[in-house]
Amino acid sequence: MFENIKLGMEMAITWQNLIISFLGVAMGITFGALPGFTAAMGVAVLIPITYGMNPVMGLILLASVYCGAIYGGSITAILLHTPGTPAAAATAIDGHEMTKQGRASEALIEAICASFWGGILSAFALLFIGPPLAKAALKFGPPEYFMLAVFGLTIIVTLTAKSMLKGIISGILGLIFGTVGMDPLLAYPRFTFDQSSLLTGISLVPALIGLFSISQVFIMVTEKRGIVEVDTSSIKITKPTLKDLYRYPVTYIRSAIIGTFIGMLPGAGASIAAFLGYNEGKRFSKTPEKYGTGLREAVGAAEAANNGVTGGSLITLLTLGIPGNSVTAILLGGLMIQGLRPGNELFTANAHISYPFMIGLFIANIFMLFIGLYGSRHFAHVVKTPINILVPIIVVLGIMGSYAINNNMFDVYIMVFFGVVGYLLRIYGFNTAPVVLGIILGPIAEKGLTQSFVLARGGSVLKLFLTRPICLFLLVLIIISLLTPFIQEYLARKKT
Repeated sequence: MFENIKLGMEMAITWQNLIISFLGVAMGITFGALPGFTAAMGVAVLIPITYGMNPVMGLILLASVYCGAIYGGSITAILLHTPGTPAAAATAIDGHEMTKQGRASEALIEAICASFWGGILSAFALLFIGPPLAKAALKFGPPEYFMLAVFGLTIIVTLTAKSMLKGIISGILGLIFGTVGMDPLLAYPRFTFDQSSLLTGISLVPALIGLFSISQVFIMVTEKRGIVEVDTSSIKITKPTLKDLYRYPVTYIRSAIIGTFIGMLPGAGASIAAFLGYNEGKRFSKTPEKYGTGLREAVGAAEAANNGVTGGSLITLLTLGIPGNSVTAILLGGLMIQGLRPGNELFTANAHISYPFMIGLFIANIFMLFIGLYGSRHFAHVVKTPINILVPIIVVLGIMGSYAINNNMFDVYIMVFFGVVGYLLRIYGFNTAPVVLGIILGPIAEKGLTQSFVLARGGSVLKLFLTRPICLFLLVLIIISLLTPFIQEYLARKKT
């Protein structure tokens, strides 16, 4: 194994591969920062280009774009309250609050440092403990996916502890939106209103753009103010220091582990990992009441988790041939184009390709760190753009991003609809994050539950959940997650 790692390093650090990795990261960050232009789109666009490259260079390019795009989504999430990728929705909660406080540069530095550690630690997991972890992921069946989705939904309690009722209402609204489309068991259309575009459900990216960016545009226009609630002259351009790299080591490690494991689960994705990382960060924080008010540690908790997905999703792809998300599904196509098949042969007969590819993941994260740290002082100036210029740019990017997902004008209408919904929710004091959780996790929970009924074969579904070790473990986590806010409130009252 160590011989293969040494060979991989020698092949990955050639000047040609270093240049292609740098360019890939830069393009990935650009794709990720543009609302709607996801990591999957960036990788898909570059797949044909890799066909003429040697396998190592082509795969390093795709891995670099993947890493850069996942981080890039945090830039617009922090500055404009517009998540460039769905995974950055959790980052927007505290990141944009920091921007409002004139700390945009500080938030951007935290985002890139946390992203770096999330990516690096997941790359270590891929390189050294990939196969054992992949076998653990195979033990997840429909009951486990249902419990995982329910665990994710309990985050609503943590996100909206100050207004539990409004948080639950927002979550239920998201679950209702998540039921649009075909019934997973009966294949019967629900709430589609005879629109064929809704048969596959509500497209997540247009919904996110509407909830976060278009609603923000409505607020900016109706309240006649800039995107930040402070005078832009108070924006501080913070210079990165060595301490920024290890400011919250425990948070980075915990969120990276969460992201790596969630990345290994097919269909889970970086969005779930980011919210779970954010939730666990709040649970273990010494100042959980500051989450949601512009806490730097909260940005780190979300970003380390969603970048941890990069290495985790590649574990199941390379060892078992199972794509963990849409990006790795496209990467699987990139492997097939090069004549490579996932599995044991990839690590033996084709070790001269797979190991440079994995080492390339480390190189990509290092380049991402340098580009992010250098760019943080410049990105922060975006918030100084006048509102009459900023609003049209956000709207145009939102329309382009929504349309580009499926080349369907109906997705633009979805974006506008959710923009109105998000605006109404925000002006009446509702949190939009639970709506996103409901849309993402609702279908996963429903599919897992219906398939669990099928597995029970007329028997007790409850027995099915209570006799599976992973389900019992997740049940304990669900109970802890639900009780934590109440316990914290009780301890705070007792202390007072």
